[in-house]
Amino acid sequence: MADSAVVGPNFDRGGGLLPAIAQDADTGEVLMLAWMNPESYAETLATGRAVYFSRSRNKLWRKGEESGNVQQVESVFIDCDADTILLKVRQIGGAACHEGFKSCFFRRITPQGVEVVGQRVFDPEKVYGKK
Repeated sequence: MADSAVVGPNFDRGGGLLPAIAQDADTGEVLMLAWMNPESYAETLATGRAVYFSRSRNKLWRKGEESGNVQQVESVFIDCDADTILLKVRQIGGAACHEGFKSCFFRRITPQGVEVVGQRVFDPEKVYGKK
């Protein structure tokens, strides 16, 4: 078996797509989870800007191409099984979430139900023309 520390992510394990976690490089806050394929991974490494693969659009998704909220990649990690990618990023524009929140993880599950724990940074209708 090849040493994943030398080879890099094993895209075969995920059928060509691997989960990619974006984490704030300064605070450690988890901003989002997306997917990467070999092409998006290579472009991310080459440009220093987060590029993902959109499963819904079936194409590369350059984070911030519509909203301007880009992710500058500070460092890249892979897990011990080489099947998950962690990007430590600087979130330019203040929001990683397409719903206008800093983090996509703005809902906390409580015994009483779902609680919104984040503040909107932008109005998605104004940025995308839809909610």
